[in-house]
Amino acid sequence: MAIFDETYTLNNRVKIPRLALGVWEIPDDQTPQAVKEALNMGYRHIDTAQAYHNERGVGEGLRLANVSRDQVFINSKIEAEIKDYQKAKNSIDETLMKMKLDYLDMMIIHNPQPWKEVNQSDDRHFNGNLETWRALEDALKAGKLRAIGVSSFQKVDLDNIIKNSSTKPAVNQILCHIGATPSELIQYSQDQNIIIEAFSPIAHGEILRNQEIQQMAAKYQVSPAQLAIRYDWQLNTVVLPKAISPQHMQANAQLDFEISETDMATLKSIKSIDYGKSSSFPVFGGKQ
Repeated sequence: MAIFDETYTLNNRVKIPRLALGVWEIPDDQTPQAVKEALNMGYRHIDTAQAYHNERGVGEGLRLANVSRDQVFINSKIEAEIKDYQKAKNSIDETLMKMKLDYLDMMIIHNPQPWKEVNQSDDRHFNGNLETWRALEDALKAGKLRAIGVSSFQKVDLDNIIKNSSTKPAVNQILCHIGATPSELIQYSQDQNIIIEAFSPIAHGEILRNQEIQQMAAKYQVSPAQLAIRYDWQLNTVVLPKAISPQHMQANAQLDFEISETDMATLKSIKSIDYGKSSSFPVFGGKQ
């Protein structure tokens, strides 16, 4: 089976391809070509967000590719700042209009807290997240979405949704890479039949400079990026590597090797990665 054909089945029976193209920080005018290249190469899952400001480009790229709409899984995310039913509802409709699509395969809450509060506030916005979740549920019932989920939700955030709504999140998209593997959260999500999606599998590129990872990648005759993506793959996650060039897209999909149990344990034992200039992003510990 080709890597592009591998899927998981979400808790509402919708199938989700395990390897996605992430488009964070790809300018909108460059996104159509990147998406077209990826889809024509074999990718069948594209991950964007309202905050990326390139949803329009994703929609255009889909129309340019030689792939039918029903063969592609498109996901976007509601802005982290939206914690209101009506605003969330309007934003879903705006996303569909920007992308010129009748439906999305999935839409998720981008973060439990507004970005400016990440790493600065203990407010988990339980009520606001339930309001946004209610808008997602209604869009799901209306056929605008095929599945709904969350991103960067901790156990308490997940429990808030699970206990106070009738729809369990289909996915929890989290930061997960060598040096930052939240094993307890992964296990809890999976125990709840919530698929884990791993974003920033190469830590916004910083993994590529880690000597220990470089040495292990050489052992398997692969690149550090391929080792990092395969690591997340073997944690039973959907992996979302970002790429803009066809060469990187192709390389990211070359995962036909297996990291041994011993080496997986070694990689899991790496406790931190220096995020360098990327440390300013909230997901990497920075503050907005």
